[in-house]
Amino acid sequence: MRKALAFSLLAVFLGGCASNPADRDISGTWINQVAIDAASKGSPLREALQAYGPNLEWDVNTKAGQARYTNGFENVEGKLLGDKSGAWKVDFYGSSASELKRDGKQLSQAANDNEPAQVFDRALIPVPEGAPIGASFERALYSSYMGGSWKVISGPGEGNAVQFEADGQVAGLSGADRYALCLAGDCASMSGGNDNMWLQLNGQGNTWIFARKGKELEIFQAVNTAGADEMPSFTPGQRQWLLEKQ
Repeated sequence: MRKALAFSLLAVFLGGCASNPADRDISGTWINQVAIDAASKGSPLREALQAYGPNLEWDVNTKAGQARYTNGFENVEGKLLGDKSGAWKVDFYGSSASELKRDGKQLSQAANDNEPAQVFDRALIPVPEGAPIGASFERALYSSYMGGSWKVISGPGEGNAVQFEADGQVAGLSGADRYALCLAGDCASMSGGNDNMWLQLNGQGNTWIFARKGKELEIFQAVNTAGADEMPSFTPGQRQWLLEKQ
């Protein structure tokens, strides 16, 4: 009986040791799924990104000792260093380092002087080979936040069924064949806290302001209130479309 128990405990011990390398391996692409889930409940996109960001995606290669992240505005690369505590330190060449740690199926980023603690999930939606960092987050966001079938309640093409695809294509929205949501950077600073998107047809497009409330999506003309020699400053103008998620 004692021998059987000893062998059992040894097996558990060895099994735990064998699983440690896999548990610590953080290679791959990780996205801020928490922010996506919060936005997809029907809240304003910028509120969700600010509450659970600022980082949107990590891309980690432990074998090469490299890690990089994007916050939607800048892409930052660093050197990945192992840590005895089971965490990984990312050195950004003179700026504040980040600490990453595998926590089950999630990747945890520890809080530091510049950023709060954040959590990331493995990216599940495939992106084209060679796609830039951030593409995985963007596709997951588009699929969840904009996915499904929408109906034009009012506006051009009233009654049309509208489909926003994960790759940025849109069908059924009059005068548009592609879209892109503003996540951060100049497009965000120019909209005065409002959510905005880019709509284009045959390569030509404009900025539009939108408001998401539950299953309703309002899209407004973006009116530039800045002078000719100033940075654009957009405010909501006349409503162009009211869409409802089916």
